[in-house]
Amino acid sequence: MNTQHQLTQPHTFLHLNENTRKVIFILCVSVCLTPFVSPAIALLLGLAVAQLSGHPYLHLTHKATHLLLQVSVVGLGFGMNVHSAMQAGKEGVLFTIASIASTLLFGFLIGKWLKIEKKTSYLISNGTAICGGSAIAAISPVIKAEEKQISVALGCVFILNSVALFVFPVIGHYFNLSQTQFGLWCAIAIHDTSSVVGAASKYGAHALEVATTVKLTRALWIVPIAFLSTFLFKNNSKKVAIPYFIGLFILAMIANTYLPLVKLISPYMVMIAKAGLTLTLFLIGAGLSRQVLASVGFKPLLQGVVLWILISTSALYAIMHLA
Repeated sequence: MNTQHQLTQPHTFLHLNENTRKVIFILCVSVCLTPFVSPAIALLLGLAVAQLSGHPYLHLTHKATHLLLQVSVVGLGFGMNVHSAMQAGKEGVLFTIASIASTLLFGFLIGKWLKIEKKTSYLISNGTAICGGSAIAAISPVIKAEEKQISVALGCVFILNSVALFVFPVIGHYFNLSQTQFGLWCAIAIHDTSSVVGAASKYGAHALEVATTVKLTRALWIVPIAFLSTFLFKNNSKKVAIPYFIGLFILAMIANTYLPLVKLISPYMVMIAKAGLTLTLFLIGAGLSRQVLASVGFKPLLQGVVLWILISTSALYAIMHLA
C-alpha cells in the first residue's frame, strides 16, 4: 500500500513547458494500461519521467496511488481461493510475528547506533516491518511526526522497494525457490504491497496468491503497532488508520470461491487489477524525483539498507531451511 508525500515540482533534465509535460505523462499512463508493460517496466518508466520531464500532477499522487493500490488489491482477490489463501496465511503467521518483532528491535538498535532522529528511525523501522508507505502514513500522525521526518522515511522505503522489484525474482530463481517459498519471502522481506505483488506476479500465480495473502495479513499489524506507538511517544491521540479494504479483499476471495457467476467475471477483474497495479508502480516511480532522493540523506538510507538486508537474508534462510 503506497503513500507518496506531496512535494513541489523538482528540477528536471529536460526543461519543458507545462502542457508538454502533461502530454508526456498522460501518454506514459496510457502505455502502462496496456498488457505489454510489466510492473517492473512501469516503475522504470516512472523513474525516467521523474528525472527527465517531471511529474506534472505530483500534488494528486498521494490520494491517487493510495486508492488505486487498494482497488487493485481487492481486484486481485477475485483470482484467489479461500482455502489455499487460508493455508498460505497459516504458513506465514509465525514468520510474520517473528519478522515484525525482530525488524522493530534491529531498527531501534541501528537507529541508535547511527544517531538518527528518533521519529525518523521509528518510521523507517515500521515501514520495513509492516507494509511500507501505508504503515508510515498510519503511524506518523500517531507519533506526531513532522513533514521532513515523513518525507525521509517514505523516500527511503520507496527507493528500496524499487530495488526489490528487480532483485528478488533474480535471487528466487538463483536459489530455485518454490512459488510458495518465494511468495512467503516477498511478503516478509519487501516493504510495500505494490512491490510485493509486482515481484510475486513475475514469479507465478501461486507465488502471487501466497504473497498477497500473507502481506495483507501482515498489514493488519498496523493497528496494534499504532496503538503501541501512542504509549512509546506519549501521545494521547487514539486515531489510527485501519486498513478496511482488506475486508473487501476477503469478500472478493469468498465470492470467487463460492459463487459460480462471480467466477465468470473473475478473470476480467484480475486483468483490470493487474493493470491498476502496473499504473500504481508507474506513479510511484514518477514521484521519485531527484529532490526526493536527495532529501533522504545518507544515515537514514543506510539504516534502511542495513535493516532490509538483515531481514531479507534471515527470512530467506528461515524459509529455505526451517519452513
